[in-house]
Amino acid sequence: MSTQPVASKRIVKAACPLDCPDTCTMLVTIEDGVATSVKGDPTHPMTAGHLCAKMNHYQEKVYNPDRILYPLKRIGPKGEGQFARITWDEALDEIASKFQSIISEYGSQAILPYSYLGTQGILNGLTVGDAFFHKLGASVSERTFCDSGATSAYDFTLGPAVGLDPESIVHSKYIIVWGANLLSNNLHQWKFMTEARKRGAKIVVIDPIHTKTAGQADWHIALRPGTDSALALGMMNVIINENLIDADYVDNYTVGYSELKERAQQFPPSRVAEITGLSEATITQLAREYATTQPAAIRVGVGMERNRNGGQSMRAIASLPALVGAFRKPGGGILQLSLYNFPLRWDRMLRPDMIKPGTRVINQWRLGKALAGEVEGPPVKALVVYNSNPVVSTADQGGVLRGLAREDLFTVVSEQFLTDTARYADLILPATSQLEQLDIMFSWGHHYLTLNQPAIAPLGEAVPNTEMFRRLAERMGFDDDCFKLTDEQMVEQFLEWSAPQLQGITVESLQETGFARLNLPHPDEYAPFAEGGFPTPSGKVELYSSAAANGNMVSILFREGYNEFQPGEPLDPLPNYRESAELQFKDQYPLNMISPKSHAFINSSFGNLDRQRRIVGEPHIVLHPNDAEKRSIQDGQKVRMFNSRGSMEAVAKVNETVLPGVVVAPVGYWSSLANSSTSNALTALEYADFGRAPTFSDTQVEVESVR
Repeated sequence: MSTQPVASKRIVKAACPLDCPDTCTMLVTIEDGVATSVKGDPTHPMTAGHLCAKMNHYQEKVYNPDRILYPLKRIGPKGEGQFARITWDEALDEIASKFQSIISEYGSQAILPYSYLGTQGILNGLTVGDAFFHKLGASVSERTFCDSGATSAYDFTLGPAVGLDPESIVHSKYIIVWGANLLSNNLHQWKFMTEARKRGAKIVVIDPIHTKTAGQADWHIALRPGTDSALALGMMNVIINENLIDADYVDNYTVGYSELKERAQQFPPSRVAEITGLSEATITQLAREYATTQPAAIRVGVGMERNRNGGQSMRAIASLPALVGAFRKPGGGILQLSLYNFPLRWDRMLRPDMIKPGTRVINQWRLGKALAGEVEGPPVKALVVYNSNPVVSTADQGGVLRGLAREDLFTVVSEQFLTDTARYADLILPATSQLEQLDIMFSWGHHYLTLNQPAIAPLGEAVPNTEMFRRLAERMGFDDDCFKLTDEQMVEQFLEWSAPQLQGITVESLQETGFARLNLPHPDEYAPFAEGGFPTPSGKVELYSSAAANGNMVSILFREGYNEFQPGEPLDPLPNYRESAELQFKDQYPLNMISPKSHAFINSSFGNLDRQRRIVGEPHIVLHPNDAEKRSIQDGQKVRMFNSRGSMEAVAKVNETVLPGVVVAPVGYWSSLANSSTSNALTALEYADFGRAPTFSDTQVEVESVR
């Protein structure tokens, strides 16, 4: 009698790696060593059993036949994507030889690393590799793409503080979603807001675009791009002049009220209406409802920081809760980043102590300029890219491509797929997916620490970033202890396990549960600033910021040792509004381009996968019918969007989800698949007002039909 083998089946608890506030807990089904499904964990309070359009069917990405699974060496012209398989030893030997040759001739600062948040893990994410490049003496790669401007401004006002617990929003009576499309980019926060609505709350979305989230709100306020600070100051004007402030909170827990009151007088509703395009009645109603409906919550996104006025917008918005005493009760205040409550050892991850004095800093926003030699110091002769796809994600796309095409530039890319950037690499190193590596995850959208346990063995010869840098360090002869840490040791070292927030939580307990809430007050009781105690120099909300006046700029994740590289010019210590300098080009390029994230892509991740591309549709831009009519453009027609910096081709969608004078160009499409440049070929290279933040959505363009 024959017997059939019994299939082996198990469930592994993992964590979503995406640069997203939700940081979902995942359940990975493994059958005979193969991942057959990836689902949301129903026991996680945020995930609640559901993943987003990006991560549903994640196993399809892991087993995609286009995965890069072995080291590759270029055998054709740069950009044509022709590679041959080599061994790891051959790849490491060539990297070490090239680095040593470049250092000998040009100095170590001729080597530039480039990474961001292709994965968000504590081990394999933003900070991995920093110690290696600091030890090498490479140029410091300054990362300020996301939240740097808003965080700098937030810190000036409230300090590195979590204003409200994301789960406590169920207790909010009035909710403003400001510059965020939650249903696409913070999906799991939405259920707490809808629960609050069931209890009587009103949900207001402030956004130039009628997004999916705006469509589900009780009130959508569509203001002109870049005018958020003016709207907030107009709200202050009404709140102050109608005596709707919480005088006790202002007197005891703020500094600079008299100065702010004077500034707010410069922004009456009549002036703000002219700036924002809103009616005076809308501005006044919003201010009155917000001030008199407590506890009120504001959920801010990164969208409003991506213009030249972004930092001041954050300062103005962050000041509002103090004026009305919103911090007094659970569900009141403001939510920007929850990661402030995670006791992370950034110093052990970043190792700023290894940076040699005088090392130059190159901001990633200026990669094209750096590759063109338009920076001080030696020419960039080697570029190492990991966790990023700069051809798609940074400005000056044409300049970046010209730089990558240089025959004298040695480019190494660690990747899972042949991205637009990897096509220009001299060497490609295979990177693991989240199912193939150990990691531990903080969150910038909730208070749960999550362990990602490897579900399957690495495919082919792919390795985690941690292992890649261990191998590179060994080849370069670095024998510091930090380069010998195992992944398990990194988990132990990169978190301050003795911190009160982690009491009772261990690696062993996380292996059992998959996740654990930080030791913080229950969301129903979370109101840490009911009586002040803000982590600012004064201990109060700094409506007038002496730190801003001194130009003490900070950027997220660079609090440990990096501030010396961020000298700041004095800033306006009060919230303010200024008109965009880009408007000088309005006569020639009359449309303001906004570049939001796509629903099924996150930055350029998933931009090559069929399932997600079907959801998002073909590359497109969105025009208001009035603007389309002026240009004789029909819905579905192929168009060219351009300015003096570059151009792109896409299909026009004509509808009223955008304001007249605004054009929306969602990001995440790959040039190689779109057969066209993308929106970042047109983006201005200017910085925003705070934190050297980028200005993705502060770009004037014109659109014409393609005949």
